[in-house]
Amino acid sequence: MARLSDWTQRRPLTALLVWVLVFAASIGAAAVVGSAFDDDFSMPGTESQELSDLLADRAPDADPVTVQVVFAADAVAAEQDRVDALLADLAAMPGVGAVTDPYTEPGAISADGTVGYATAAFDGTTEEAAALLPVAEDAAGDGLDVALGGDPIREAEEGGGGAAEGIGILAALVILVLMFGSFLAASLPLITAVFAVGTTFCLAQLVSHVTTLPTYLTPILFLVGLGVGIDYALLIFARFRSELLGGAARRDAAATALDTAGRSVLFAGSVVIVALIGLYALGLGALQSVSIAVALVVLVTMLASVTLLPALLAMFGKRIEKRVRKHAAKAKGVPGRRWNAWSRLVEKQAWLAIVLVTVGLVALSAPLAGIRLGFADAGTESEELQSRRAYDMLADGFGKGFNGPLLVVTDGTEAEAAAAYDAVGALDGVEYATPAFPIGEDLWMSTVFGTGGPSDEATVDLVHELRDDLDGVAGDQYVGGATAAAIDFSDIIEQRAPLFLILVVGLSMLLLMVVFRSVLIPIKAAILNLLTIGASLGLVTWMFQGGALGAEPGPIEAFVPVMSFAIIFGLSMDYEVFLMSRMREEWVRGGDAREAVRKGLASTGGVVTAAAAIMIAVFGAFVFSESRLLQQFGVGMAAAIFLDAFVIRVLLVPAIMKVLGRSAWWMPKWLDRALPHVTVEPEREPAKEPARA
Repeated sequence: MARLSDWTQRRPLTALLVWVLVFAASIGAAAVVGSAFDDDFSMPGTESQELSDLLADRAPDADPVTVQVVFAADAVAAEQDRVDALLADLAAMPGVGAVTDPYTEPGAISADGTVGYATAAFDGTTEEAAALLPVAEDAAGDGLDVALGGDPIREAEEGGGGAAEGIGILAALVILVLMFGSFLAASLPLITAVFAVGTTFCLAQLVSHVTTLPTYLTPILFLVGLGVGIDYALLIFARFRSELLGGAARRDAAATALDTAGRSVLFAGSVVIVALIGLYALGLGALQSVSIAVALVVLVTMLASVTLLPALLAMFGKRIEKRVRKHAAKAKGVPGRRWNAWSRLVEKQAWLAIVLVTVGLVALSAPLAGIRLGFADAGTESEELQSRRAYDMLADGFGKGFNGPLLVVTDGTEAEAAAAYDAVGALDGVEYATPAFPIGEDLWMSTVFGTGGPSDEATVDLVHELRDDLDGVAGDQYVGGATAAAIDFSDIIEQRAPLFLILVVGLSMLLLMVVFRSVLIPIKAAILNLLTIGASLGLVTWMFQGGALGAEPGPIEAFVPVMSFAIIFGLSMDYEVFLMSRMREEWVRGGDAREAVRKGLASTGGVVTAAAAIMIAVFGAFVFSESRLLQQFGVGMAAAIFLDAFVIRVLLVPAIMKVLGRSAWWMPKWLDRALPHVTVEPEREPAKEPARA
C-alpha cells in the first residue's frame, strides 16, 4: 500500500487519466451495447416453477401478461357507450393486443352491477404501459370511475429511485463541508464515489448481457455505491488529515493513510463482498444477480479509494493542507478530546451501558417474531395510484380474493381435471373456482379465488392446503400462478435463511480472527451486528407490516431481510474494522488495553459518525421512491447504520472492551500459529512492560 501511494504521488496525472479513460470507455461501451436488465424469478424445485415450465413448454399462451381496465358506476350498464369508447382507444395504443368485452364476457360485471372489468393483452414496454394511464384518467368523471391494474401498470407507476441520488449527494456534500471546513476537501470523497459508481453502473449494463440483472437494480446500485464510495474515501481522507495535523509532510501523510486506512478499506470491502456472495446459498437467481452487481460496485469502489483518491490528494494536496490547518486552528482544542472524555465516561458506567443498550436492541427486535414475508400487492400502494384504485374496485365488486387468483392445472384426462375441480370446491378457503377448461393437449386449467387478498395469511394457508388435498387426486396436479409463486419464494427464504446466516457470520468471524488475532473480538462483532440487524428489521416490520407511521400494512418484501442482512452485516463490519484496527494499533504500540480503547475511539469516533450520517442520508433517500421494496430497504438500512454508528460503536463497544480488558486480545498460541498472519494496521513492536488495564 505504501508503494502504491508512492506511485500515485509521483504520477497523479497518470492515475487520474487511467480512471478517466476507464470511465469514458465504460460509458461508450454501455451506450453502444445498451442494457438487458430483466427480472429472474426462477425458483428451482418449487411447484410454481414446475407449473411455469410446463406452461411455457406445452401451453405458452395460457397465462399471458395483461392489463386490467376496471370501471365503476352506480350502474355500469348505463355507461356502456363510454366504456366501449375507452376500450377502443386503449386497443389502438402501442403494446396492447386483444381487449375483452365486459358486457358479453361471463362474470366480468359484479353481481350488484356497480363494478366491471375488461382484460387487455399486453406485450409492450414500461413506457408504453405508462402511456395508457392518461387515457384512463381522461375517460373518468361524471359518475364513472376508471383505473388500470396489472403488473405492467404497477411497474410503470413505481418508477425508480427518483431524486434519491441527488438528495444523497447533496446531503453528503453538506456533511463533508461541515466536517472539513473546505468545499475542495469535501468534494474529493464525492468525486471518488461518482467515478466508482458511474463506472460500475456502465459495467453492470454490459454484465446484464451475460447474466440476468433485475430491473430494480439501478437505484440500489447507485445508492449503495454512493454510500460505500463516500464512506471509504472519507476514512482514508480523514486519516490523511489526521497525519497532516500531527505534523507529517503531505507525501508521508498520504503514504500512512493508504498503509493504514487503505488496508482497512480493502479488508472491510472484502467482508462486504463475502456477505453479498453469501446470498448464493439461497439458490435464487434474483438474489444471486443482485449480489453480483452490488459486490461489483463495492469492488470498484475499493479500487477507486486506494488509487484515484491518492492521486487527487497529490494534485490538490497543497491547497487542502492549508484549508485543513486553517480549519483546525479555528476549531481550537485537542483533536479527539471530546471522544476521549466520552470514552472515560462510558468506562465508569460500562455495565449499565451494556445492559440498557442490549435490552433496547432486543426490544426493537421483538416485531421480528411475527414477521410475515411475501410480496406487496397493489393494495399496499398509495391510494393516488391507478393500480391501487383498480385493486380496491375489484375487491369491492368481486371480493378480496379476486386480486390474487391461483392456477390449478391438471396434466391428465378431463375426468381427472373434473375430480380436481370438485376437490378444490370443497375447501373452506375457496370463494369461487372456474370449471376446468382445456389449455393444451391433456392440460386443463381452473382459476381459483380465495377468501383473502393475495398477501393475506389465509391465501398462504390455502395454497398449502390445495397442494396437500390435490396429492390424492388422480393425474398430475399443479398449483401455481403469480400469487403462489410469491408464497413459494417466501418459503424458500425462510427455509434457507439459517444456512445463509451461518455462512456469512462464520466467514466474517474467521476473517476478523485472522486480522485482529483475537477470539473474543470476532464473537463480539458477530453478536453486535446481529443485534443491529435484528433491531433495524424489527423497525421495518413494525412500520410496514404493522402499518405504523402512515405506512400501508402488508407483508415484508421477501427480498428485504436477506438483502439487507448481507449489506448491513458487511457495512457494520466496516465500522468494526475501522474502530478496532485503531484500537489494536494502540494496543500493539503500548500494551494498555484501556488506553487503546480511548485513543482508538478518539481518533475514529468523529469520522465514523460523520460517515454514518452520510450513509443515513443516502439510504434515507429511498423513502422518496414509489417502490415499497425500496422504501423498506431504505428505512432498514438507515436505521441499522444509525444504531451501529451512534449506539453500538461509540457506546456499547467501548463498554464491552472495558469489561473484557486485556482478554479482548487473547488468542491461544496454537491457533495463532495455525491462522495465516494478515494485518490491517502496520505491525509495531509492543511495549516491553505493558501496563495493566
